[in-house]
Amino acid sequence: MPARWKDSGALRALREITRIGARLHHVLSRRTGLGPTDLTALELLSIEMMGPAELARHLDITTAAATGVVDRLEARGHVVRRPIPGDRRRTGVHITDAGRREAWLHLTPMFAALQANDAQFTEEERAVVERYLTGAANAINTVVEGDPRDLVDGAG
Repeated sequence: MPARWKDSGALRALREITRIGARLHHVLSRRTGLGPTDLTALELLSIEMMGPAELARHLDITTAAATGVVDRLEARGHVVRRPIPGDRRRTGVHITDAGRREAWLHLTPMFAALQANDAQFTEEERAVVERYLTGAANAINTVVEGDPRDLVDGAG
């Protein structure tokens, strides 16, 4: 850590959340029998339909690898490919009810606990937490989306 790093309870809690989040992905992967990339794809597709190329960009993998992910999820009945209306050249990947059930089956206890935790806060407190977490997500994204050379050059 940089010499001027100033730790706080909020930063420690955030590090713990990221550590547990990484572990959660491995646990869910083991329980569902889906690889980590397949699981992330299912999570993304539960939010919105996308084409294989777009899925590849979100997963940071090649389009050929994304096709393999979709093939595996389709074989398990978790997704289907459908033509995108108005563009006969493109295919959209849609999560099925079975795929949604698979995700929810394992995540429902966590979502219930998160809602119970959220209910303890006032709207004003939630706004502060949201602002903090959005800033934290943006900070993490500087590494995920950024060029490591920019980070080193900017640190000096």
